[in-house]
Amino acid sequence: MSGGLARAAVFGVSDGLVSNLSLVLGVAGGGANASVVRLAGVAGLIAGAISMAAGEYVSVSAQNELVLRELEVERREMDRHPEAETAELARMYESKGVEAGRARAVARDIMKDPDKALLVHAREELGIDPEDMASPWLTAMWSFIAFCIGAVLPLLPWFVGAGTSAKLASLCIGVAGAAVVGAMIGKFAERSILRSSVRQVAILLVACGATYLIGRVVGANVN
Repeated sequence: MSGGLARAAVFGVSDGLVSNLSLVLGVAGGGANASVVRLAGVAGLIAGAISMAAGEYVSVSAQNELVLRELEVERREMDRHPEAETAELARMYESKGVEAGRARAVARDIMKDPDKALLVHAREELGIDPEDMASPWLTAMWSFIAFCIGAVLPLLPWFVGAGTSAKLASLCIGVAGAAVVGAMIGKFAERSILRSSVRQVAILLVACGATYLIGRVVGANVN
């Protein structure tokens, strides 16, 4: 799985877990029975997964469109000012420690092939890789699936139980899931796995605590 898809999957699970556990505990905190909690959880899962997928699709599509626009601008510059672009490429190699004469020779050789030159300019000058652009549809699909996985976990206890036991089971599942997600984020970011896990669990607990308290207040007022 590429870095972009892995990111979409990890954050999809994280969003699904935090948002749906918060929703479930908020509704449960308001005094709703198990069937209402299940309904709210399933609705939150479906709505959240669709929203997540749509957001990723729009985001990746917009990013790809910006990259293609930058490439088109660079291609026009290479067509109109080949000598200036060759000199610019040579300077980039010189800045990396290549001897001046050799840098100019390498730049001239690269510029002989317009397609290859465009790729090199994109990577060296723009910092983008046109051959590694994420697929909007694939990213959206992974986000949808990942969100569903994260969102369904805290909902499972409500299909077999109710009341305090279901609340505690949902919370325990959520904490365990958040710890795993935090560890994965720490691994991808090459940061402390323990610190990332603790941070993720803390975010989950704050979100759940807030929604549960709001549910208690609103539920008491409604009742």
